[in-house]
Parts: sequence; C-alpha cells; structure tokens
Amino acid sequence: MPDRLDITWIALIGLALATILVPQLVPRPLLGDALLLTFAAIKGRRIALDFMDLGAAPALWRGLVSAWILIVVLVAWLASAVVALI
Repeated sequence: MPDRLDITWIALIGLALATILVPQLVPRPLLGDALLLTFAAIKGRRIALDFMDLGAAPALWRGLVSAWILIVVLVAWLASAVVALI
C-alpha cells in the first residue's frame, strides 16, 4: 500500500503531465492560464503539506502558506489577464 508521499509524488507527476498537455488542448489563453495556475496551486499546496510536513503544523501555518500560494496564483492570473486584454 503506497504511503502519503508516494500518492503525492504520483499526483505531482500527473499534474506535471497535465500541465504539458493544457496549452495544446485549451485554445483560450485566459482559460488555459487559469487551468495551469490551478495545477500550480495544487502542486504547491501538496508540496508544502506533504514534503515540507506542514500537514502536521498548526492550522495557522497551514492557512498562511495556503493563502500565500493562493495570492501568488491570483496575482499571476491577473497579470496574465491584463496582458491578454492589452
């Protein structure tokens, strides 16, 4: 039976492969960017919780790291949206 790190590793590989396929399968740039950044946020959170062992940290730290990942992704998507609209 695979442990949590093995499952996370498999999920990260799957998300990396999906990241490669998205630009070819999604013709709309904003939707594609949103999907890519969603994958990045999921990967970042999985890495933070499982590999950095924040899953065992207090809820405040988990919340702060998750909020930081979300803010970075939202700022990146907004920058992408501005560039697409110009």
